[in-house]
Amino acid sequence: MRQPRSVRALEDFGRVRLSDNFFMRDFLYSEIAAINGFRNLPDDPDLAIAAGTELCVQLLEPLQERFGRISVRSAYRSPQVNGFGNANKLSCGSNESNFAGHIWDRRNAAGHMGATACIVVNRFIPYYETSGDWEAMAWWVHDHLPYDEMEFFPRYAAFNLAWSEAPERRISSFIPPRRGVLTKPGMHNWQERHDSAYAAMLAALD
Repeated sequence: MRQPRSVRALEDFGRVRLSDNFFMRDFLYSEIAAINGFRNLPDDPDLAIAAGTELCVQLLEPLQERFGRISVRSAYRSPQVNGFGNANKLSCGSNESNFAGHIWDRRNAAGHMGATACIVVNRFIPYYETSGDWEAMAWWVHDHLPYDEMEFFPRYAAFNLAWSEAPERRISSFIPPRRGVLTKPGMHNWQERHDSAYAAMLAALD
């Protein structure tokens, strides 16, 4: 498949169904692209579809099935969009660090396919805003889903959720007071179960 270059082609691309509840269109909006007039479209649509399908099937669908509707805050970024965001300090990492991350249609330096979406679990917002406990969601995902990386942000406990062919399973956060790495391979809390860490969340949400 070629990069869409007409309204009809873009309609067809946006209607590609990545999983039961998610379509390609759900992941293409970008404020950076909208304000600056960039085309936020992949050069390699087939690779973007393949990576996005795994992200949706492996992570977003089971998360939404358990906790209800997910809102996508930021997902696919073209190299132009991401590069502009990085150069202008708009909360985007370098293009190289986002290959197989937010840039779905590029493999990373190790040759692995991957995809990232920044999401909000809507039903989790009231629990987070009253408790400040973002770690409950992090540990639930860690115990139940084959993620690559999670990175949490203060507003609504939005988080980057990444899928990769070679998952690292690393969690970090920008939410005070516990900024930094929550777990990664080699840490004592990486392999154990964490049921007690999210028991209160599940009781509040169920």
